[in-house]
Parts: sequence; structure tokens; C-alpha cells
Amino acid sequence: MRDPGTRSTAGPTRRSALTATAGITAALATGTTAHAASADTTLRALVARMTLAEKVGQLFVSRVFGHSATAPDPADIESNRRELGVSTAAELIERYHVGGVIYFTWAHNTRDPYRIAELSNGIQRASLARPRGLPVLISTDQEHGAVARIGRPATQLPGAMALGAGGSREDARTAARIAGAELRAMGIRQDYAPDADVNVNPANPVIGVRSFGADPEAVAGMVTAQVRGYQGAGVAATAKHFPGHGDTAVDSHYGFPVIEHTKPQWTELDAPPFRAAVRAGIDSVMTAHIMVPALDPSGDPATLSHPILTGVLRGELGYDGVVVTDSLAMEGVRTKYGDDRVAVLALKAGVDQLLNPPSIEVAWNAVLAAVRGGELTEERLDASVLRVLRLKRKLGLFGDPYASRGGVDRTVGTRAHLERAARIAERTTTLLVNERRLLPLSRRTHRDVLVVGADPASPSGTDGPPTAVLAGALTGLGFSATALSTGTAPAGETVDRAVAAAGGRDAVVVATYNVTAAGTQKTLVERLAATGVPVIAVAIRNPYDVAHLPGATACLAAYSWTDVELRAAARVIAGAAAPRGKLPVPVQRADDPARVLYPVGYGLTY
Repeated sequence: MRDPGTRSTAGPTRRSALTATAGITAALATGTTAHAASADTTLRALVARMTLAEKVGQLFVSRVFGHSATAPDPADIESNRRELGVSTAAELIERYHVGGVIYFTWAHNTRDPYRIAELSNGIQRASLARPRGLPVLISTDQEHGAVARIGRPATQLPGAMALGAGGSREDARTAARIAGAELRAMGIRQDYAPDADVNVNPANPVIGVRSFGADPEAVAGMVTAQVRGYQGAGVAATAKHFPGHGDTAVDSHYGFPVIEHTKPQWTELDAPPFRAAVRAGIDSVMTAHIMVPALDPSGDPATLSHPILTGVLRGELGYDGVVVTDSLAMEGVRTKYGDDRVAVLALKAGVDQLLNPPSIEVAWNAVLAAVRGGELTEERLDASVLRVLRLKRKLGLFGDPYASRGGVDRTVGTRAHLERAARIAERTTTLLVNERRLLPLSRRTHRDVLVVGADPASPSGTDGPPTAVLAGALTGLGFSATALSTGTAPAGETVDRAVAAAGGRDAVVVATYNVTAAGTQKTLVERLAATGVPVIAVAIRNPYDVAHLPGATACLAAYSWTDVELRAAARVIAGAAAPRGKLPVPVQRADDPARVLYPVGYGLTY
């Protein structure tokens, strides 16, 4: 992790941080339970001293482009001006007093751990230098698996469904503890994970492997374990997407999903993981941009629903922590109302943090106008500001909000973390088909291996592409493996080229990605199988692929195409590790979806 060419990311001292907040925050630097009552009184006094504009700002979590709070690249300055009306993160804080910032890969916030820490420190310095300046709650989506904003050299860990296949709550907790410790070392104190959705719809386009599985109680156990792991590492965990996004065929990024569960069905299927998260002391809960008529017949998305957020989440589930919206730039929350109304209605519904509005100028001014016009009371704002400040205090942001170079060196991507991640991943790989006991593959009889298949864009900074990672891992295990990328929808000539390349090989490994009955990935496997060369299919996203691949001699589910899971699958293929994963979701028959081909808990070993 050493990078002598990068300047130190250490920020101002703890003393200067407290001085910058006008002295009142000194009473908040101690996080012990004994000081909780007096600290709450101090927080209320802090809220009372804030201007209305500052209160409004505390409720916003905004994106910002660039790797630096004050000197981003020219292209990022232009993006900031175009989308946010400011040039830098420091200007964003100056104008809107934002209480939170979210990091994205595409916003160029996550180049490497040192620069992430430096950006975090720059954001804190900019905020704390202001009169009555407050520390900023920096967040990101680091679920691991299919959704990860920070890649190598940070530790990559198995995603939710892989952990569900592993079935170990201890592994789930350990993975979250490692992830949380590394995020905190980079100055990120809120993670939008774990996913508490129960994925019961194989056609779900937005959740899928981001869920721990299809069994509500099993998902609840994994959610509890991850909450304890993240929060034990000093990072706020976030259960999402309330009230449950697991049974939809519409992606709320691009449409408005409707969940048709009855109230009893919701209580039995969707609620248990969120109840478990609340019992575990979850720091924040993220809303879903979905309609659930059984919980609120108004037609509003849950993000804007007072019956769902205040009635069900706060009332029935007894939750009194921070409620954060999913991104307000998503289509699911923008279908019914304009962007100005969305922010106001979300607060009226019971939200505390407004995440990533399309235009912060429009949303921020709309909330300000709603208070001045009497639609929202200042007391309502105060309640949310107080929740946000309580969370910042709990996370130690009033005591020391800064990351350090030494902390990055000691924590991020350490050998111990990488080795633990590899071992956890081995326990998740699931063997579903193994005809003629082809696996483990013998180097004596099947040394010459061709690896073909899908190469989707990497979900984080991994070595990639998947076919090359698999081929490299197999070569390192003593095979002679070469890679040929055929894509997620191989054309006829691509299939022909793969079939020709398979000639004379001892085995072919095919990386599949969301195979469909009419898709050409299925054609590729069928054509390869027809050559007589043994075909080993590795589902690198959804495990449902196996239902469409009757020609494969062996089938495994890896649940993601990050390096840690692909290399674990290669070790299982080679016999360097035994398959131990069990399906956390049922796989239906391709010819009769009403019948189960492989049930929850199915998995072979050797």
C-alpha cells in the first residue's frame, strides 16, 4: 500500500477541528454512553444556533465530481458547473452547507485509497473552516460483489448472494468488518449496505445477487451479521431498500416498480430483514422508489409515503434512526412529481437525508421555500437535523473526522484482509452440476483449457476481464489456459470462432452472464458441448443460468465477476478448494417455471 509519491492525507489536528466549529462541539467529542444525555442537550443547542439555510443543507447528501475538494481536474470542474452550479466540493459546501457527500466511481472520487482519503480530508477541512462548520458524513455504495465503488488495492469481498450461499453469519460479519474498517480508513463513515431485500423474483433486474437470498429468515440473519460487522468497525450500516425491492421485474432507476404483495405477505416475506436490522441497532435505512399498494394505496413511491415511512417503519417497526432516500435522480421517484416537490414530500413522509437530487439548487431551494411558506415546519427540520447530528457524533466525526496516511497503510488491502476475503469466497462457490465427476479437473487429463464467455464491465477496479482472470487463475494452478472473450450476446461468427478454438482442447470453461432461453449464450454452450469437449459453465452473476444449460458437463455459481469470486471458482474447478456453497435461492425449470429444478440449500461437493 505504500506510495511515496503521494503527499500525506493527514488533515488538521483534532484541536483545530473543534476550534473550527466555534467551540460548542468540544462537548461532543466523547462518544461514551455516560455522556449521551449531555451530548444530546449540546446537539440541540447546536441545532438552535443554526440558520435555516444551514439546517436545510444538513439534510442533503450530494454527489460532486473530482478527486480533490479544491483542485479537481478541469473536466470535473466542468461537470460540477454543469450539474451542480459550482466548481468544487468546497464551493458546494460553501453554497449549500451540505451535511453529506456521496462518492461514485464515475464522478472520479475513488481513484485510489490515498486520494480517497485526501478528498475526504479536503471535504472536512472545507466544511469545518466555515463559521459554525460541521463535519461532513461521507458515504458510498460499497456492497461488494456486483456493486462496489472502490476496487483494488482495497480488499474485494464476496457480495450478498455469495455470502448467502456460504451460509456463514460469521463470514458475513467478518466481510462487513473488513469492508467497514477500510472505508473508515479512507474517511468514509456511511456505507449503503447491506441489502435487506428478499429476492424472490428471478427476473428482478436491479436486485438479484445484491440480495442474500430468497428465504426471509436467512436474509435477516445475514443482515444482522453485517450490521454488526460494519458498525463494529465504526461505519454506519444502511439497510435497503425499504419496504422491500425483492419482487419486481422493473428497475427503479428507469421505471416505477409496483410490489403487489398483500400486507400479510409483506409481513412474512419482506419485513423480517428490516425488523432484524432495527433490532440490531441499524444506523440508517434507505427507502425504495417502489409502490406498495397494500401499505399505501395513494400511488406514491415509498420514498414519498408517510404511511410507509412514518406509519410502518417508524411506527410498526419502532425505528428512530436516520432514514435516507435512494438516489433522487432515479426515475422511480420522479415519475409522479417534479424534482422540486420530491424533496419536500420526502421530508413530509419522514425522510432525514435527501440523497443525490438531480439538481441540488432546485431541491435545496424547494425545501427552503416550503419551510418559509409553512408547508414544512422548522421543528420538522430540526428533528431530522438532530438525527443526522446524532449519527455524526456516534461515528466520531466531532472528535476526529480525518483520515490518515498511516491508517490507510495499516488497514486498506492488507495481506490479512486479502487472505480472509479469499477464504470466505471459497466457501461461497456453489457446484450445481458435475456429470461423470468431471470436477475437480485433473491437470493430467485436462490440462489444455479454453476459457470463453461473457466479459461484462467490471463492477469495481478489478484485474478483469472475467475470462482473462479465470484463465490466469487456472494457469497459476498448473493448467495451460487461454482466454477468448465472446460477450454477453455472441454473434454467429463469434460462436463459430469459439467452437473452432475449442477443437483439440481438453476442456472449455464458459463464463455465463444472465443466460436466457432465446439468448446466444445458450447457443454458445450448446455448440461447444456438441464438439464433445467437456464444458464447464461458471455463472458469474445470477445462478439461474444453470436452468438454460443442459449441455454443460459441469455448472458452478460464482455470484459475481469480481476477481475474488472468479479466482475462488477457479480453485474449486482445479480441486484446490472444495465447493461448499448452497443455493440461497431456488432455480426454476426453464421449460416450466412453476417447478423447481434446484431448491434452496442445493449444492454438490467433492
